[in-house]
Amino acid sequence: MTPATEEDLSELVRSASTPLHIAGGGTRGISPTPGAAMLSTASLAGVTLYEPGALTLVARAGTPLSEVEAVLKRERQRLAFEPADWRGLLATTGEPTIGGMVAANISGPRRVQTGAARDATLGVRFVDGTGAIVKNGGRVMKNVTGYDLVKLMSGSWGTLGILTEVALKVLPVPETSATLITGSLSAKDAVDAMTAALGSPYDVTGAARLPDGRVLIRIEGFATSVTYRERRLANLLSRFGTTDVERDPQRSEALWQSVRDVAPFHNWPGDVWRISVKPSDAPAIVERLQTEVLLDWGGGLIWALMPEETDLRAVASPYSGHATLVRAQATTRLPRFEPEPPAVCNLTKALRARFDPRGLFNPGLIG
Repeated sequence: MTPATEEDLSELVRSASTPLHIAGGGTRGISPTPGAAMLSTASLAGVTLYEPGALTLVARAGTPLSEVEAVLKRERQRLAFEPADWRGLLATTGEPTIGGMVAANISGPRRVQTGAARDATLGVRFVDGTGAIVKNGGRVMKNVTGYDLVKLMSGSWGTLGILTEVALKVLPVPETSATLITGSLSAKDAVDAMTAALGSPYDVTGAARLPDGRVLIRIEGFATSVTYRERRLANLLSRFGTTDVERDPQRSEALWQSVRDVAPFHNWPGDVWRISVKPSDAPAIVERLQTEVLLDWGGGLIWALMPEETDLRAVASPYSGHATLVRAQATTRLPRFEPEPPAVCNLTKALRARFDPRGLFNPGLIG
């Protein structure tokens, strides 16, 4: 089913008699629950408003991310939270969409400075489980008042409602960028180096450790400022060894796209997990895992490659955070999302009962 308008989608939901598996661009590789009907938002597409001066863009949920990025590029603007493209990681096709990006709260390396996708989402329109069309938020920050359903829908994976339109804050593209690159460091030294860089006054917009141990530190802005901060950061990081600098903006961007899209694990066999923790906890977890890892967000995000059907949560314990199984065989019995504590589980059930009383949307995906 591919409704052509928001009103068609509303009517479809009202008349639905079976669960619905909601798909945007079909890039996530998530198998539908048996008996669920496929519902695509691909026809709900198009940029409906773009005001470069107001740093605001509004697009329908099925709009390809590439189309939005092309529109922004013409005005030297961007989605600052750096949404990832996991098609290579998941070996899927399709086209990432704006709605899917918000529904999964997909945020890349620049999250450490600019925030997540949910922080750049100003407003949403969606259809709830009764078929009602709901609007929340606005098109500028000062209009985001009342119940913050924008944050609730961001990262809900389509379990509370079907997004039809999103309003986003955009930011200018900086004049230039540079990436400082250390030699191979242990997980502990890497986290110490990234913490030092992120805690400095030098406006770092990315801090990651590659599986080979090299640490990447990104700075962006006006050329004279980048040159000054590059020297200062090199001096700050000198206790961790020699630091090289990639000053070519395109090559620097390629390094961060590799981190963003988890490119080191493309075409490697095994399950891929995404663990969100306090950066200071990362070294101990990495030591327990004894596997290939990619660290992002200064160590707050661990990407781990594990043998198939290995319960990473058991191996990594104890940890305070959440581990998500991003890539696995369709037959895996491991839960995709971190099991919720009883109190949180009860809250989740209450929210679903309010927004989707008939349990139509993506049943069994979370919890």
